Amino acid sequence: MCGIAGQIGGADARAAEMIAALTHRGPDGIRVEEMAGAAVAHARLSIIDLEGGWQPLHAAGSTVIGNGEIYNYVELTRDHQLTDFLSTGSDFEPLLHLYAREGDKAFERLRGMYALCLIGGDGRTWLARDPFGIKPLYIMEHDGGLAFASEPRAFLKAGLMQTVLDPEPAKELLAFNYTLGARTLFQGLRRLAPGEVVEVRDGRIASNWRQGWLSKPPLIPPKAETQAELRTVPQRPMDPRLRGDERELLDELDRVLEDSVRVHQRSDVPYGLFLSGGIDSASIATLMARLNERPVTAFTCGFDAPGATDERAQAERVARTLNLDWRETNFGEADFWRIAPEVAWALDDPTADYATLPTYKLAEAAKGTLTVVLTGEGGDELFGGYGRYRRALRPAWLGGRPAEPRRADPAALVRWRAEAKGPADLTRLQQAQWADIATWLPNDLLLKLDRCLMAHGLEGRTPFLDPYVAAFAFPLADRFKVRGRYGKWLLRKWLERACPAAEPWARKQGFTVPVEAWIAPRAADIAARLGKIDAVRQVQPQAAEAFKAGGDGVRWPLLFFALWSRIHLDGASPAEALESVAGRI
Repeated sequence: MCGIAGQIGGADARAAEMIAALTHRGPDGIRVEEMAGAAVAHARLSIIDLEGGWQPLHAAGSTVIGNGEIYNYVELTRDHQLTDFLSTGSDFEPLLHLYAREGDKAFERLRGMYALCLIGGDGRTWLARDPFGIKPLYIMEHDGGLAFASEPRAFLKAGLMQTVLDPEPAKELLAFNYTLGARTLFQGLRRLAPGEVVEVRDGRIASNWRQGWLSKPPLIPPKAETQAELRTVPQRPMDPRLRGDERELLDELDRVLEDSVRVHQRSDVPYGLFLSGGIDSASIATLMARLNERPVTAFTCGFDAPGATDERAQAERVARTLNLDWRETNFGEADFWRIAPEVAWALDDPTADYATLPTYKLAEAAKGTLTVVLTGEGGDELFGGYGRYRRALRPAWLGGRPAEPRRADPAALVRWRAEAKGPADLTRLQQAQWADIATWLPNDLLLKLDRCLMAHGLEGRTPFLDPYVAAFAFPLADRFKVRGRYGKWLLRKWLERACPAAEPWARKQGFTVPVEAWIAPRAADIAARLGKIDAVRQVQPQAAEAFKAGGDGVRWPLLFFALWSRIHLDGASPAEALESVAGRI
């Protein structure tokens, strides 16, 4: 939902110019407002309270603009007796009334995905990002003030930032397929960390702190069909580390997942899901089918390439069982060459994950039918699904190795380990999960989801990345996550009971996009062109030789970075970038 931009303090605020670059995030309309010491702007994708939810919102003496959704706005309104004070049905308005009562402690009550700016009636101004980093927010100092926006392109559009490459994060991109920490590929621009809350005074950061994604009380929401029941059923504390009854854990998992999917469906516009052949999206689909009377619309992408992994048959089997309104879309070589530069344009803060390609195609297919899309991001990280987690638990003599990147130079790996380090009391498996939640999840998977969907005016929602789900799943004993050759043990057991057609114990095919098959015939020509691109030479002097040699996921990241740099550093259009990198297609 939406794009935001603005400036706090200083002179020459350019909020109108900034928001003009973000209309794809908010195609329903723009609002710009200047006030003493600040200028804010909002491009709206209408999701909740279609008529009254326009921002900036003003209430209780304060002002807010936000991107995303605060899912527990219903509960906040009820539990804090706010009904008589609200003038809209917006999910962001209860925050303003809570802030008037509690100050910045109000941010800790939010359950959702958000990036926001709150200008308080107490004279304090805040920027905040949700604890998992589902929604993005970028900041930079400008003309005595602090400018902020949902995407880097807003700063470029307004002339606030020079297109000067920061080579260190660019090298991280080629090493990990994503970048680390707060730095971006643009010098002078940083992103707020997941969960970061910043107080701005006189155009400067006065203080900041971070909300942890496990900071919420580990309470399992009660199962209730009506709000009346919800008021009368108490929440029960639960510590899975001390409970070993699998049957009880399965019941509690059912309760917590159903509750999360229920609140993630709150919307005044059509919603559906992206369905792969995997466990995570099948779990979301199962619960959506349970909670909706009408068939839920689901989109699946398959690949038209020899030998490519194609999950359409498995997705269709689940869709038929659950009576989904299932729609498939194909991805072939022509799609690859058309979409690759468009993805590079959308990802102005880049990830070189090739999963961006089918995600973009799915969003393209869903546009016009759906406005809100639920997805399975976060299931692997919270329930222990990746093969690298299982390898991390094995002894070295059985092929075990740490769950960390393998293609990084020593300096980049040191930075990765610093970003990935979790609390000392974690198990080896939990440390591997923590590392992914701190690095790969916000800077790759969630970045991919945000940009590829928002490029088409769609909102992506992630029910697994919910504080109650995290409080249930992450502390689970290792045996409920990894057992033998299976990851996500408890989630598989639940899905076996809830939707056997998903075949949760079938051997996982793995998710691959056949990019190498499409790039290889043009590799020699592309390699020759890479050496002429300034940013590529600066970051990888031997790019041409490496591209010719190929192997181990080298070609797609280099091709993507070349497209990205031509578009975002040199000002080329996506079509011009493709021709300069790959020739005429």
